[in-house]
Amino acid sequence: MSYKRLIPCIFIAGGKAVKWFNDKSVVQDDVIALAKYYSDHGADELLVFDLSTSDEEHDEAIDLMRRINRLIRIPMVAGGNIKRQEDVKKILYAGAKRAMLNFSKPDSVKAVEEAAKRFGKEKIAVSLNDFDALFKHQHIIDEYSSEIVFMHRLDLNSVMDVTDIPCVIVTDTLEETELFKILKCPGVKGLSGKYISQPNMDFVEFKDECTKEGIHMTSFESIMEFSQFKTNEQGLIPVIVQHYKTQEVLMLAYMNEQAFDQTIKTGKMTYYSRSRQKLWVKGETSGHFQYVKTLTIDCDNDTLLAKVDQIGAACHTGNPTCFFQHLVGTEYNEANPLEVFKSIYDTVVDRKENPKEGSYTNYLFDKGIDKILKKIGEEAAEIIIAAKNPNPEETKYEISDFIYHLVVLMVEKGLSWEDIVNELADR
Repeated sequence: MSYKRLIPCIFIAGGKAVKWFNDKSVVQDDVIALAKYYSDHGADELLVFDLSTSDEEHDEAIDLMRRINRLIRIPMVAGGNIKRQEDVKKILYAGAKRAMLNFSKPDSVKAVEEAAKRFGKEKIAVSLNDFDALFKHQHIIDEYSSEIVFMHRLDLNSVMDVTDIPCVIVTDTLEETELFKILKCPGVKGLSGKYISQPNMDFVEFKDECTKEGIHMTSFESIMEFSQFKTNEQGLIPVIVQHYKTQEVLMLAYMNEQAFDQTIKTGKMTYYSRSRQKLWVKGETSGHFQYVKTLTIDCDNDTLLAKVDQIGAACHTGNPTCFFQHLVGTEYNEANPLEVFKSIYDTVVDRKENPKEGSYTNYLFDKGIDKILKKIGEEAAEIIIAAKNPNPEETKYEISDFIYHLVVLMVEKGLSWEDIVNELADR
């Protein structure tokens, strides 16, 4: 079964969101807020087009992409003003799932092969605005890209006869009957354009309309009905909520059937409040939403485990997790690398804030950034030397030294492990 996606597009010009690629009238000054609205209200993906004409504006657009990616919880595909491979790299490092090369420009046709070989075919999309370009370059597009973005309404049946690559259609039509026709085309994976990109677009409502037309929209789909769950006498099932990256247990809440259905439908965790006797979307007042990654039922069908992408703090007290009151036992787990890295980082931060006489860490901070950088260079060189020796123990020792000095640099520059992990995840 082919599921379809709603993919709003943002055209960036002069640091603002404009109406269309040939209409520079401003839709919204705050590009970041517009992208976050799309992400929070049911869009499945985001297209970003950089309409800049200068290197300065291009760098500004790349920065906006990076900031957008930090806030949205949907994939981003981005392109525009790509002149060299470095531009592709910048867009991918800004967090884009794919970089989009414009095939109306001859240079892009030449660049797509190199880009695919350097970054991987799955990281490359191409945009086209006429059928002839697809027909002419079909073998190149098939070999070196994983997605086609068509600008305008085309003869879609003819397009699908030429290529099997998934297509996103960016159209200026506002007629729902035309939009339904596009979505019903087998080779179309997503719909974008003026209608889908309205600043106040209700994606959930339009998906309902598409479903009525027999179009299967992207959404979570449970393999079990709520009636198959073992609930308590109030018709509720407990939900253990866990962070999908760190595996940290965040909270415990309850769902009734309506809350479960709403969670599946919107992708945002929705619970039933026993005290207020009503549904509540986690984050609806605080902005600390929980985006569903997976839902799992236990062996007795009476407890759900939700792995989520948590925005902000999970607890109403401001703590990252509701389970912060330590009662018994030792909290530090030497087998968990995340806890080990965090412990080292916290120790270095404590040395910086509360200096201790004779501390080597404080010696580095006192000497300043040049000394820290010198030590990192030395430790990196020692890793290379150690790695040439057959005994891995020496390499292990030198890598550990390097990581410690790297943590000192991170603290000096105000960077956290979360910053580094987010950057790596973006890539």
